[in-house]
Amino acid sequence: MPNRTNYFREQITATTFILMLIIQSCVSVAPPEATEKPQAPVVPQINTEIVKTGLEVFIDSKSWDSDLRYGLLANQSCVDRNLVHGVQLLPQHVNLVLILSPEHGLFGAENAGDHIGEEIESSSGIKSVTTYRQGQEAINEMIADLDVILFDIQDIGVRSYTFIYSMSYIMKAAATKGKKVIILDRPNPINGVQMEGNILKPEFSSGVGRYPIPYRHGMTTGELALLFNTEFRINCNLEVVKMKGWTRDMWFDETGLPWVPTSPHVPDASTILPMISTGTYGELHVLSEGVGVTVPFEFAGGPWITNPHEFADALKVRVGDAIAFRPTFVKPYYGRYKGQVCGGVQLHVKNREQYKPYLVGLQILAVHQELYPEIDLFANDGRWSMFNKVMGDDQIMKDIQAGMDPIEMEAGWLEELNDFAEMRQKYLLYN
Repeated sequence: MPNRTNYFREQITATTFILMLIIQSCVSVAPPEATEKPQAPVVPQINTEIVKTGLEVFIDSKSWDSDLRYGLLANQSCVDRNLVHGVQLLPQHVNLVLILSPEHGLFGAENAGDHIGEEIESSSGIKSVTTYRQGQEAINEMIADLDVILFDIQDIGVRSYTFIYSMSYIMKAAATKGKKVIILDRPNPINGVQMEGNILKPEFSSGVGRYPIPYRHGMTTGELALLFNTEFRINCNLEVVKMKGWTRDMWFDETGLPWVPTSPHVPDASTILPMISTGTYGELHVLSEGVGVTVPFEFAGGPWITNPHEFADALKVRVGDAIAFRPTFVKPYYGRYKGQVCGGVQLHVKNREQYKPYLVGLQILAVHQELYPEIDLFANDGRWSMFNKVMGDDQIMKDIQAGMDPIEMEAGWLEELNDFAEMRQKYLLYN
């Protein structure tokens, strides 16, 4: 009897389980709410071969002569797209026996104007001597035992930057000694279209402006070398190794190339435009240009500015919307006004195609004079000479002191700027 009872119990349990499954299968259950499957993050594909520098083109060309003795005028910016320096690359192909350096030295470690001694490039053991602040005769002798001098330095497209004149001194030395110069071309980082500023007057020729060109010239080093060689009668044996892929409308961040700081206070290519505005008046050593804080050349101000909003508002009215002036305070770590709180504005470029940095620098001076007449921007008469050399003329100082509108000043040099634009046309290597 117990066995029969257990049998019926097992049958009932099994039947109940089956009925439950049948009932559950008949119940309408809403499907789970559909959700979109998240996509994998898209990694932007950056074309790292948009532009090939003259250095890379020269190495690829295999057009060197291993029997010749080469020198290289370069600094820290002489790198390929993988940041390998030319001093490591070139000895694999040419007999590199001497390195020459410009202002700031081979490694870019020296401050503006500092004395540079003999250096040794540690990876190769090759001696490096500087051409900076050396006379023409001394530079002539530096290259006497060479056959070819290569030039590869990233310029910033500004007349007062000294690297292009280091190039011109080497070209003159080569003409005197019967040597060849090869320019390994690099981009103009602020494009090769826009030009701005007055043409330098020959009586103001110096190491910060040797030839009558505008402040913003819109040319590459190779193009300038061709212009210098012909227009200013250097007449050396000159070759320019062109870049591949560069076009005149390119800004540096569109080239696919890495930026190496060209000097201690130009940490990025974006520094250059505000530097054109502030670096000029910085030569007067009154109004701060931001050297000594973490945004060099992006600041305008001083300890006497206690209401930076007033300064910013007046600049906005005068200058327009291509640049924003952010009211701020800074305390420089070194240099002018070290340890003092300075009120002023930080320059934020909003539209680099419309921004006219050279004009804006003059407008900053004009607005400052209107708001703070008790602060004489030209009080340091010992700085007048350098300021006038950078500006390429003493008329600009006189016009600012007289309260002339910078827009009127600009109108006065447009004709000569147009003449330069026409003259440079035959030396342009890129579309």
